[in-house]
Amino acid sequence: MKKLIAIALVAFFGLSTAMAQQTDLRRKINVSGSAETEVTPDIIYINISLKEYLNGKKKVEITDLEKQLYAAVQKAGIAKENLTISNLSSWNYATEKKKNPDFLASKQYRLKVGDLNKFDGILEAIDPKGIASTNIESYDYSKIESLKKELKIKALLAAKEKAAYMVEALGDKLGGVIEIQDGGDNVIQPVYRNYMMKSAMADAEAAPEIDFKKIKLNFTVNAIFEIK
Repeated sequence: MKKLIAIALVAFFGLSTAMAQQTDLRRKINVSGSAETEVTPDIIYINISLKEYLNGKKKVEITDLEKQLYAAVQKAGIAKENLTISNLSSWNYATEKKKNPDFLASKQYRLKVGDLNKFDGILEAIDPKGIASTNIESYDYSKIESLKKELKIKALLAAKEKAAYMVEALGDKLGGVIEIQDGGDNVIQPVYRNYMMKSAMADAEAAPEIDFKKIKLNFTVNAIFEIK
Protein backbone atom coordinates (compact mmCIF):
# COMPACT_ATOMS: atom_id res chain seq x y z
CA MET A 1 0.00 0.00 0.00
CA LYS A 2 2.82 2.42 0.92
CA LYS A 3 4.42 1.69 -2.43
CA LEU A 4 1.18 2.53 -4.27
CA ILE A 5 0.83 5.82 -2.36
CA ALA A 6 4.41 6.75 -3.22
CA ILE A 7 3.82 6.03 -6.92
CA ALA A 8 0.66 8.12 -6.86
CA LEU A 9 2.48 11.05 -5.23
CA VAL A 10 5.28 10.89 -7.78
CA ALA A 11 2.75 10.85 -10.62
CA PHE A 12 0.85 13.80 -9.09
CA PHE A 13 3.94 15.96 -8.63
CA GLY A 14 5.17 15.02 -12.11
CA LEU A 15 1.85 16.11 -13.63
CA SER A 16 1.89 19.37 -11.66
CA THR A 17 5.41 20.13 -12.85
CA ALA A 18 4.43 19.45 -16.48
CA MET A 19 1.40 21.74 -16.19
CA ALA A 20 3.53 24.50 -14.70
CA GLN A 21 6.00 24.18 -17.53
CA GLN A 22 3.16 24.49 -20.08
CA THR A 23 1.78 27.70 -18.52
CA ASP A 24 2.98 30.75 -20.44
CA LEU A 25 4.12 33.25 -17.85
CA ARG A 26 5.42 35.77 -20.34
CA ARG A 27 4.04 39.31 -20.22
CA LYS A 28 2.13 40.02 -23.41
CA ILE A 29 0.30 42.76 -25.28
CA ASN A 30 -2.57 42.07 -27.71
CA VAL A 31 -3.11 44.71 -30.40
CA SER A 32 -4.71 45.11 -33.82
CA GLY A 33 -3.56 46.98 -36.90
CA SER A 34 -5.41 47.93 -40.07
CA ALA A 35 -4.68 49.15 -43.58
CA GLU A 36 -7.00 50.25 -46.37
CA THR A 37 -7.06 51.62 -49.89
CA GLU A 38 -9.33 52.19 -52.90
CA VAL A 39 -8.80 51.06 -56.49
CA THR A 40 -10.71 51.63 -59.71
CA PRO A 41 -11.99 48.38 -61.29
CA ASP A 42 -10.03 47.50 -64.42
CA ILE A 43 -11.96 44.33 -65.32
CA ILE A 44 -15.59 45.09 -66.10
CA TYR A 45 -18.17 42.79 -67.68
CA ILE A 46 -21.09 44.48 -69.40
CA ASN A 47 -24.26 42.90 -70.75
CA ILE A 48 -25.54 44.40 -74.01
CA SER A 49 -28.93 43.43 -75.42
CA LEU A 50 -29.71 44.20 -79.07
CA LYS A 51 -33.15 43.82 -80.61
CA GLU A 52 -34.60 44.24 -84.07
CA TYR A 53 -37.10 47.04 -84.54
CA LEU A 54 -39.37 48.40 -87.24
CA ASN A 55 -38.35 51.61 -88.93
CA GLY A 56 -41.61 52.40 -90.59
CA LYS A 57 -42.37 49.27 -92.61
CA LYS A 58 -38.71 48.26 -92.83
CA LYS A 59 -37.22 45.98 -90.24
CA VAL A 60 -33.76 46.79 -88.92
CA GLU A 61 -32.16 43.33 -88.85
CA ILE A 62 -30.24 41.92 -85.90
CA THR A 63 -27.33 41.14 -88.24
CA ASP A 64 -26.95 44.84 -89.05
CA LEU A 65 -26.98 45.78 -85.37
CA GLU A 66 -24.47 43.04 -84.64
CA LYS A 67 -22.12 44.33 -87.36
CA GLN A 68 -22.26 47.78 -85.77
CA LEU A 69 -21.41 46.31 -82.38
CA TYR A 70 -18.44 44.28 -83.64
CA ALA A 71 -17.10 47.23 -85.64
CA ALA A 72 -17.38 49.53 -82.62
CA VAL A 73 -15.59 47.02 -80.37
CA GLN A 74 -12.78 46.68 -82.91
CA LYS A 75 -12.47 50.44 -83.27
CA ALA A 76 -12.23 50.78 -79.48
CA GLY A 77 -9.18 48.50 -79.54
CA ILE A 78 -10.87 45.72 -77.60
CA ALA A 79 -9.88 42.15 -78.47
CA LYS A 80 -12.63 40.27 -80.31
CA GLU A 81 -12.52 37.41 -77.78
CA ASN A 82 -13.72 39.90 -75.15
CA LEU A 83 -17.12 40.02 -76.86
CA THR A 84 -19.22 36.88 -76.62
CA ILE A 85 -22.88 35.98 -77.07
CA SER A 86 -24.35 35.31 -73.63
CA ASN A 87 -27.90 34.48 -74.67
CA LEU A 88 -29.64 33.96 -77.98
CA SER A 89 -33.41 34.30 -78.10
CA SER A 90 -33.41 34.17 -81.90
CA TRP A 91 -32.02 30.64 -82.17
CA ASN A 92 -35.21 29.58 -83.96
CA TYR A 93 -35.34 32.83 -85.95
CA ALA A 94 -36.06 31.20 -89.31
CA THR A 95 -38.92 29.12 -87.91
CA GLU A 96 -40.43 32.03 -86.04
CA LYS A 97 -40.14 34.28 -89.09
CA LYS A 98 -42.16 31.84 -91.15
CA LYS A 99 -44.83 31.64 -88.46
CA ASN A 100 -44.83 35.34 -87.68
CA PRO A 101 -43.43 37.90 -90.17
CA ASP A 102 -43.47 40.53 -87.39
CA PHE A 103 -41.17 38.46 -85.17
CA LEU A 104 -38.33 40.60 -83.78
CA ALA A 105 -35.14 38.76 -82.94
CA SER A 106 -32.83 39.75 -80.10
CA LYS A 107 -29.35 38.82 -78.89
CA GLN A 108 -27.52 39.35 -75.64
CA TYR A 109 -23.76 39.92 -75.54
CA ARG A 110 -21.15 39.96 -72.81
CA LEU A 111 -18.36 42.51 -73.22
CA LYS A 112 -15.18 42.66 -71.15
CA VAL A 113 -13.59 46.12 -70.89
CA GLY A 114 -10.87 47.65 -68.80
CA ASP A 115 -12.08 51.24 -69.15
CA LEU A 116 -15.70 52.34 -69.07
CA ASN A 117 -14.86 55.36 -71.23
CA LYS A 118 -14.39 53.01 -74.18
CA PHE A 119 -17.92 51.76 -73.65
CA ASP A 120 -19.26 55.25 -74.31
CA GLY A 121 -17.81 55.21 -77.80
CA ILE A 122 -19.15 51.73 -78.47
CA LEU A 123 -22.72 52.72 -77.61
CA GLU A 124 -22.49 55.84 -79.72
CA ALA A 125 -21.58 53.72 -82.76
CA ILE A 126 -24.69 51.52 -82.48
CA ASP A 127 -28.17 52.43 -83.65
CA PRO A 128 -29.68 53.56 -80.32
CA LYS A 129 -33.11 52.16 -81.21
CA GLY A 130 -31.56 48.73 -81.56
CA ILE A 131 -30.18 48.75 -78.00
CA ALA A 132 -32.71 47.06 -75.73
CA SER A 133 -30.65 47.45 -72.54
CA THR A 134 -27.18 47.43 -71.07
CA ASN A 135 -25.99 46.80 -67.54
CA ILE A 136 -22.83 45.99 -65.62
CA GLU A 137 -22.71 42.31 -64.69
CA SER A 138 -19.55 42.21 -62.58
CA TYR A 139 -16.21 43.88 -62.03
CA ASP A 140 -12.82 43.17 -60.50
CA TYR A 141 -9.29 44.48 -60.12
CA SER A 142 -6.53 42.57 -61.93
CA LYS A 143 -3.93 42.96 -59.15
CA ILE A 144 -6.25 42.49 -56.21
CA GLU A 145 -4.44 39.46 -54.75
CA SER A 146 -1.05 41.18 -54.61
CA LEU A 147 -2.79 44.25 -53.17
CA LYS A 148 -4.38 42.14 -50.43
CA LYS A 149 -0.94 40.80 -49.49
CA GLU A 150 0.53 44.31 -49.38
CA LEU A 151 -2.27 45.63 -47.18
CA LYS A 152 -2.06 42.75 -44.72
CA ILE A 153 1.66 43.35 -44.31
CA LYS A 154 0.96 47.04 -43.68
CA ALA A 155 -1.74 46.09 -41.15
CA LEU A 156 0.69 43.81 -39.31
CA LEU A 157 3.38 46.50 -39.20
CA ALA A 158 0.78 48.98 -37.94
CA ALA A 159 -0.05 46.56 -35.13
CA LYS A 160 3.63 46.25 -34.22
CA GLU A 161 4.07 50.03 -34.20
CA LYS A 162 1.05 50.45 -31.96
CA ALA A 163 2.32 47.80 -29.55
CA ALA A 164 5.78 49.38 -29.46
CA TYR A 165 4.70 52.89 -28.47
CA MET A 166 2.22 51.57 -25.91
CA VAL A 167 4.85 49.35 -24.25
CA GLU A 168 7.60 51.99 -24.41
CA ALA A 169 5.26 54.49 -22.76
CA LEU A 170 5.46 52.29 -19.67
CA GLY A 171 9.25 52.03 -19.80
CA ASP A 172 9.33 48.51 -21.22
CA LYS A 173 10.56 47.11 -24.50
CA LEU A 174 8.64 45.21 -27.16
CA GLY A 175 9.68 41.62 -27.70
CA GLY A 176 9.01 39.23 -30.57
CA VAL A 177 5.62 38.31 -31.92
CA ILE A 178 3.91 35.38 -30.20
CA GLU A 179 0.77 35.01 -32.28
CA ILE A 180 -0.74 36.52 -35.44
CA GLN A 181 -4.40 36.29 -36.42
CA ASP A 182 -5.75 37.36 -39.80
CA GLY A 183 -8.86 39.48 -39.35
CA GLY A 184 -10.22 38.33 -42.73
CA ASP A 185 -10.83 40.02 -46.05
CA ASN A 186 -13.07 43.05 -46.25
CA VAL A 187 -13.62 44.04 -49.87
CA ILE A 188 -16.48 46.44 -50.60
CA GLN A 189 -17.56 46.29 -54.24
CA PRO A 190 -19.06 49.40 -55.85
CA VAL A 191 -22.65 49.40 -57.01
CA TYR A 192 -23.33 50.81 -60.46
CA ARG A 193 -26.71 51.82 -61.72
CA ASN A 194 -27.75 50.67 -65.19
CA TYR A 195 -26.16 52.56 -68.05
CA MET A 196 -29.30 52.48 -70.18
CA MET A 197 -32.56 51.19 -68.86
CA LYS A 198 -34.46 50.36 -72.06
CA SER A 199 -34.42 51.11 -75.74
CA ALA A 200 -37.06 53.78 -75.16
CA MET A 201 -34.27 55.92 -73.74
CA ALA A 202 -32.75 56.06 -77.21
CA ASP A 203 -35.07 58.98 -77.93
CA ALA A 204 -33.54 60.97 -75.10
CA GLU A 205 -30.79 63.48 -75.77
CA ALA A 206 -28.22 61.46 -73.82
CA ALA A 207 -28.10 58.23 -71.86
CA PRO A 208 -27.26 58.49 -68.15
CA GLU A 209 -23.57 58.17 -67.36
CA ILE A 210 -22.12 55.42 -65.24
CA ASP A 211 -20.99 56.63 -61.85
CA PHE A 212 -17.30 55.81 -61.44
CA LYS A 213 -16.94 54.16 -58.06
CA LYS A 214 -13.97 52.37 -56.55
CA ILE A 215 -13.40 49.03 -54.86
CA LYS A 216 -12.59 49.56 -51.18
CA LEU A 217 -10.24 47.17 -49.40
CA ASN A 218 -9.79 47.13 -45.63
CA PHE A 219 -7.81 44.54 -43.67
CA THR A 220 -7.25 44.01 -39.96
CA VAL A 221 -4.55 41.89 -38.32
CA ASN A 222 -4.53 40.95 -34.63
CA ALA A 223 -1.15 40.21 -33.05
CA ILE A 224 0.25 39.29 -29.64
CA PHE A 225 3.76 40.51 -28.75
CA GLU A 226 5.97 39.73 -25.78
CA ILE A 227 6.82 42.52 -23.35
CA LYS A 228 10.46 42.44 -22.20
